Amino acid sequence: MPPSIVVCGAGPGLGRAVARRYARAGYTVVLVARRQAPLGELAADLASIGATAHVFTADLSDTGAVPQLAGQIRGAAGDPGALYYGVSAGGFIPVAALTPERAQALMPLALYSLLALVQEFLPAMLKRGDGAILSAQGASAVRGMPHISGGFALAAQRNYLQSLHAAVAGQGVYVGGLYIGAAIKHTPFYERREAERAVDQIALKFGSDAVRPARLVPADPIGPGGAAGPADGAGRKDKGSQPGQKSPSTGRAEPRILGNEPGT
Repeated sequence: MPPSIVVCGAGPGLGRAVARRYARAGYTVVLVARRQAPLGELAADLASIGATAHVFTADLSDTGAVPQLAGQIRGAAGDPGALYYGVSAGGFIPVAALTPERAQALMPLALYSLLALVQEFLPAMLKRGDGAILSAQGASAVRGMPHISGGFALAAQRNYLQSLHAAVAGQGVYVGGLYIGAAIKHTPFYERREAERAVDQIALKFGSDAVRPARLVPADPIGPGGAAGPADGAGRKDKGSQPGQKSPSTGRAEPRILGNEPGT
């Protein structure tokens, strides 16, 4: 059986890119997300380049359903050689509006379901002495931001992954994270942001009375939860986060700055 990767959060941005990259390397790709239609389209795209893809619809905010999902994945593709977790937790919450209830609601997607998936798949990786656990999130995981206060949940995920990296790096399992501070083109988040910028530019040039949202917003507007990939602050990347690449000699999982810090 060929090696496989589980792609959780198989959206049109990073999830798609990760799936295609591993497919070209000969991996069987297991796609996991909430909506069937986009998964089917991506599976067809992977099949067009000769890859085998399996599709599972799942709501990863339900951590209790992870064991059943893991069993289905093993039945289709065996124990995966790599796990990619790029699920968006939806942390765009002004800090003054963050309540205990909203904070608690962020944790299943940001951390708990990742923990459950690692518990399912890590033992086989350690037994083989080979594997990878990868994540991609926004840079609010690295730096607190007043308009993205939900980043605290991603910071918890980052801390967990750093601890896991330290624990398993000497046993053949690579743990890496990517923290992005820019909007990724061709994703719903990017398109929504560009539409908002266009409205702002028209209002600036012609006055607020000239702005007519009904004429500017696409026929199928992207809702507040439509972001498919992380994009929320200064760009950072864990050292050595390319698939299969070894960690540098420092052995640290601390990410380095790739882009400008906010306000610079």
